[in-house]
Amino acid sequence: MSTVLRLLGGIPTAAIVTIGLFLLLATVITQQQDVQLDDDVSVEINVTRQIEDTSDRRRQDMQRPVLDQPPPPPPTVSDPDFRPSSNVQMAAMPDLSGVDVDIGTGFNPDRDAQPLVRIPPQYPQRCMGRAEPVETVVLQFDVTPEGSVVNPEVIESTNSCLNRAALRAVQRWRYNPKIVDDVAQPRYGVRTAIDFTLEE
Repeated sequence: MSTVLRLLGGIPTAAIVTIGLFLLLATVITQQQDVQLDDDVSVEINVTRQIEDTSDRRRQDMQRPVLDQPPPPPPTVSDPDFRPSSNVQMAAMPDLSGVDVDIGTGFNPDRDAQPLVRIPPQYPQRCMGRAEPVETVVLQFDVTPEGSVVNPEVIESTNSCLNRAALRAVQRWRYNPKIVDDVAQPRYGVRTAIDFTLEE
């Protein structure tokens, strides 16, 4: 029902607006007829370029371009595999059967425990209020033949509030175990220092 009312109200309004605009434009057009333009003033705009047609220019335009010599054909290849020729001369191997050579024992497979994964500790929020810009915790631990850290303990600390965070971090570290005679051995008494730095 509301659509019908809008339609009945909109059609007369549109007709009134259209008639009003038509009358306004008709008035403007009739008023401009009184304006006379001065016929004496004329403007000529030429946007084309004037080209002089001379006989010399015609000769130059009609000359054919001189072509260079065509390139020589590529060389023919007789080898179907396209391999470059190689002239290799093999030398005779020296006879070392009567020579006693001692290469020594320069290679030693033994090694100490080496760190693989070192996860840095998280700075506890509760320790930040009474901490210096840099705090250090010195730890000692053992490394198993499997490379795990066991028996960690704090040797020295500038802030005891950070000891637990340092111990937790060290327990997650992994090492290449100590090797003696190609056998993994436990490594005792590994010491390390962990620095805790406050970020500004």
